[in-house]
Amino acid sequence: MELEKRNKKLQSAVKSTRKFVKGKSILSVLEEKSCFEDAGGCLEKGAECLNSQPDAHTDGSPTLERAEGDGESVPEKGVEYSYSAGSNVFCNSSVRRFNVRIELDVMSLMLFLAALMTRMYRLEEPRSIVFDELHYGKYVSLYMKRTFFFDSHPPFGKQLIAAVAYLGGFDGQFRFDRIGSSYPEAVPLFALRLVPAVCGSLIIPTTYHLMLELGLTQWTAALAGFLLLCDNAVLAQSRFILMESMLLLFALFGLLCILKFRRYHSHPYCLQWWLWLSLGAASLTCALCVKYVGFFSCCLGASVVARDYWRLLSDRRLSDGAVLCQLVARLLVLIAVPAVIYLTIFYIHLAVLSRAGPHDSVMTSAFQASLEGGLASITRGQPLEVAHGSQITLRHSHGRTCWLHSHVHVYPIRYRDKRGSSHQQQVTCYSFKDVNNWWIVKRPQRSDLVVSQPVDAIRHGDVIQLVHGMTSRALNSHDVAAAMSPQNQEVSCYIDYNVSMPAQNLWRIDIINRDQVGDIWHTIESLVRLVHVNSSQALKFSGRQLPDWGFNQHEVVTDRILHQDDTVWNVEEHRYTKNEDQKDRERELVNAEMIPLRATSLSFWEKFIELQYKMLFANQENVQNHMYSSEPLEWPFMARGIAYWVSPHSNAQVHLLGNVVVWLSGSVSIVLYGVLLTFYLIRRRRHCYDLTPDTWRSFVVIGEVLLLGFLFHYVPYFFVERTLFLHHYLPAFTFKVLLMAAVIEHLHRLFW
Repeated sequence: MELEKRNKKLQSAVKSTRKFVKGKSILSVLEEKSCFEDAGGCLEKGAECLNSQPDAHTDGSPTLERAEGDGESVPEKGVEYSYSAGSNVFCNSSVRRFNVRIELDVMSLMLFLAALMTRMYRLEEPRSIVFDELHYGKYVSLYMKRTFFFDSHPPFGKQLIAAVAYLGGFDGQFRFDRIGSSYPEAVPLFALRLVPAVCGSLIIPTTYHLMLELGLTQWTAALAGFLLLCDNAVLAQSRFILMESMLLLFALFGLLCILKFRRYHSHPYCLQWWLWLSLGAASLTCALCVKYVGFFSCCLGASVVARDYWRLLSDRRLSDGAVLCQLVARLLVLIAVPAVIYLTIFYIHLAVLSRAGPHDSVMTSAFQASLEGGLASITRGQPLEVAHGSQITLRHSHGRTCWLHSHVHVYPIRYRDKRGSSHQQQVTCYSFKDVNNWWIVKRPQRSDLVVSQPVDAIRHGDVIQLVHGMTSRALNSHDVAAAMSPQNQEVSCYIDYNVSMPAQNLWRIDIINRDQVGDIWHTIESLVRLVHVNSSQALKFSGRQLPDWGFNQHEVVTDRILHQDDTVWNVEEHRYTKNEDQKDRERELVNAEMIPLRATSLSFWEKFIELQYKMLFANQENVQNHMYSSEPLEWPFMARGIAYWVSPHSNAQVHLLGNVVVWLSGSVSIVLYGVLLTFYLIRRRRHCYDLTPDTWRSFVVIGEVLLLGFLFHYVPYFFVERTLFLHHYLPAFTFKVLLMAAVIEHLHRLFW
C-alpha cells in the first residue's frame, strides 16, 4: 500500500514538472535549478524535492501563477523554487559547476565539407602561374629570402601564405617571371595555395552562422551558404595564391562577432561582451591588413556598434555615467585592439625583410641605407657634410622616385599651345640612375669648384649655385611659364644667349629637419628645400610628364607654395671634387659609383611611418589600360570577366566568371529590397502597418547590415582612379547574395 501511494505521488510530480517547463525534459529542469544527482533515483529524488516545498499542492504539483487578462488564455508559469539539498541531490542554486557544452550544427558541417572538397580537389592544377600569382608568389619568395619588397597593400595575407609555404619546404628560389610559367616539382604548390583554399572553405559556414545571427531561419542561412558555394568566382579566387578569400573570411567573421556582441546589450562588461567585441575588432583589422579595401568592412562593423550604442541611449534606466562608460569601453576596444594588431603585423614585416631588394628605390635614401646589402654596403668613404665643391645627386624625397637631372637638349622655342619658352637647357626629374644626375655645389663668390681644407660646409640659410656636372651650366629659373604647369615658373640650366635675360641662378638652402640633424647640410639625412632667391619660390617636382621633346621625363618647376612634399629633396650620392679641370671632373663622374653614405639606423617608427606614407599616398599612379579591366557599373551584370590562365598545350583555360543566375538574381534582390523598403516607409508614414513589429525589425536589421555592407563595398569604387577588375566586386557581391537570401525569406513570410 505504501509502495502504491509512493508511485502515485511520483507520477503526479513528474506530470506537474512537465507542465511547469512546458515540454522540457525533467533532466533539463533539474539542470536549470542546479540539482545535480547521482545516477540512481533521479525521478524519485526530483519528486521529493518538489514535494518538500510549503507552497506545493497536495498532489505534489507546483503552484502556478496566472496573470489577469480579458478572458483570453495566457501562458502559465511556475513559481521559482529554491530546493534544499538531499542526501544525494543538491538543489541549492548557489552551487555552480564548470560545464562544457559542445553543439554540432550538422548543416554548417555539411556546408564546410562541401566547400572544402570543391576547393581542395586537385588544388595543384593547373601547375602554372595563374594571373596575380605572379605578384603574390614573388612576394612570398622574397619573404623566404628576407628581401625587402614594396606593395601598396598590407602584408598579413602574404605573411600567412609565406608561413605555410615555409613549413611546406618552399625556399623562395623559384622566379615568378610571367603568367603561364610552369612550376617545377621542387615548388610545394599545394602549400602555397593551401591558405586561400582553407579560408575560402571557411567562408561558407561563416556565412551560414552570420545569417542565423541576423535572426533568419536555418533554411535561409543554408540557402545563403549554398549560393556562395555554387559561385564560380568565389571558388576561383579560393584556389590560387590570391588574397580575396582571406579578406572575405576575416570580414565576415568579424561581422559575425560584432553581431554576437549585440546579444549582450543588456549585460555590458561580462566576459562574452568583451570577448565578442574584441574578436570582432581583431578579425576586421585582419581583413584590413590583408587588403586596404578591408577598411570598408571595418566601417560596416563600426556602424553596427554605433547603431547598437544609439539604441542604448534611449534606455532611461541607464544613468549618464553608465552610458558614457559604455562609450569609453567600446572606443577603447575598437581603437586599442586594431592598433596593436596593425602595428604587430608591420613590425614582423619590417623585422623579417631586412635585406635590400629590387623595390628599394621606392623608399628614401635613409631607408635604403638601413637595409643589409643595400646602398650602404658598397660605400667607400663618402663624406657626410655637403660643402663648396661637393658633387651630389639630389633625390625627390617623397612620392615618385627620381633625381634632379639635366642634359644638353633645350626647351622648344614654342610649345603646342603657342606659348614661348626660355629656350634654355632642360631640367627634369629622371627615374633612373644616370651620370647626368650629378651636380656640383658652389658658393657664388668663389670661382673654383675644388673642396678646400678645412671643408667649407653648407649650412641652413646659405645661398648657393648648383652647377650641372656634365655641362657646367648652373641651375636657373626665369619668370617664364613652365611647359606642362603654366601656373609655375620654368626651371632650366642657364645658357648665355647675349640677350636681355640675365642669369637668376641663386638658391637658398632650407633644411626642414634641422632640429634632428643640425644646421649643416648632411648627405641622406638632411631634407632640404631649394628656394629660388629672385622669386622666393621652391624647386618642385610637378608630377607632370614631358612630351617627346623632353624624352617623357618628369617636369621640374618652381612653386610659390613652399610647404609641400614635392618641394623636399635630399642628397643621395656625394663626394668631394678634387680636380679643377672639367675633363677630369667629367671622367670622375662617369666612373663614379652612384651609391650613398654609410649604413643608417632607423627605428621601427621611422620605417613604419615612411612605409605607410608610401603605401597610402605615394603610389597613386595606377591608372592604366588593361585588356581585362572593367568599370563598377559592369560588375553587377558580369559584363567582363578575366582570363586567369590559358594552357599553351591544350584548350584548358581558367576564367574569373561568376554564376550567372546568382549574380543577376542578386542584382534584382538589391532593387527589390530598395522598393520594398521605400513602400513600407511610405505606408508607415501613413500609419499603415503592414508588418508585425518583429517582422519589421527583422527587415530593417538585414538592411542595416547587408544592404549597408553592399553599399560600403561597392560605391567607393566609383571614386577610385586606378585600374579595376571584376574581383574587386567580390566583397560587395557576397553581401548581395546574403541580402538575396534574406529577401527570399521575407517574401516567403508574406505570401506563404
